[in-house]
Amino acid sequence: MWFECEQKNRRLNRGHVLDVRLRSEQVRATRIRLVVAAIGVPAVTVFGLYLFWRTGEWALDKFVYENADFAIQRVEVQTDGVIAPDQLRSWSGVKPGANLIALDLASVKRNLEFWPVIGSVSVERVLPRTLKIRVTERKPIAQVNMPRAAGVNGVVISVFQLDADGVVMQPLDPRSNVISLSQMKDGRLPVITGLNVSQLQPGHSVTLPQARTALQLISVFGRSPMAGLVDLRRIDVSAPGVVVVTTGQGGEITFGLQNLAQQLGRWREIYDLAQGRNKVIVSLDLAVANNVPLRWTEATAVPKSVDPATTRRKNV
Repeated sequence: MWFECEQKNRRLNRGHVLDVRLRSEQVRATRIRLVVAAIGVPAVTVFGLYLFWRTGEWALDKFVYENADFAIQRVEVQTDGVIAPDQLRSWSGVKPGANLIALDLASVKRNLEFWPVIGSVSVERVLPRTLKIRVTERKPIAQVNMPRAAGVNGVVISVFQLDADGVVMQPLDPRSNVISLSQMKDGRLPVITGLNVSQLQPGHSVTLPQARTALQLISVFGRSPMAGLVDLRRIDVSAPGVVVVTTGQGGEITFGLQNLAQQLGRWREIYDLAQGRNKVIVSLDLAVANNVPLRWTEATAVPKSVDPATTRRKNV
């Protein structure tokens, strides 16, 4: 009987061990399935996304970026200035037949705005095959003639132009960039003197306060009481705190850096006073608030009026 009980206990223990082992294997299998799922599902998801991305990229290349239906056939250029459209197309860097959708518009804009003579640019796609470029050019209102040595005992003049914001440019026509000393003549743009070459970096603005005032004076002169009576021929900005204007009629007018409109009004009052006495102004210092220094002389054969348009010209 004891033997039978022992046999029975052994069978029970063996069954218990088998049951424990079975449950352990089930737990292990469950864990393995969970690990495989935890790794496999993200891997499959990532692979699916990658496959979708590559398929989308292929589709874009095939049906958009390499599609001949979007090849650029026309580049429309509009400008408010004098630069030839073909020149602007060349500067844009756009190649005929390039894909309109794949074209980097920001790069085209940078290519054009690299040139100092261009103020702003807008670029627009017009599907399926047209690119529109609109350009605003800088308008020169003043000129700087900078002498420099050329050869043995030779001197030539490098020509720079300034717009109303003081941005330095050079004439588009290479023949106008450099002239000999003997060829230098007063042009239709007022000439600013007193600057040095280090202040004339194409594409950058001049910062000298006197130069900024000179440009402001040129800008407002056409709407001032003196417009049409005299013209601004030269403006010297070398002296601190003032600018000295030489007119086409031979007068020398000194301006302070502030209140230009008020100074131009005083100039007109003194001009009218001189005309009433049959005299012309030789020198006038408007930078002085009271007891304005004035020197005039008897009127001679000087122009009575000028065309205000002669104070401006296009960039050529």
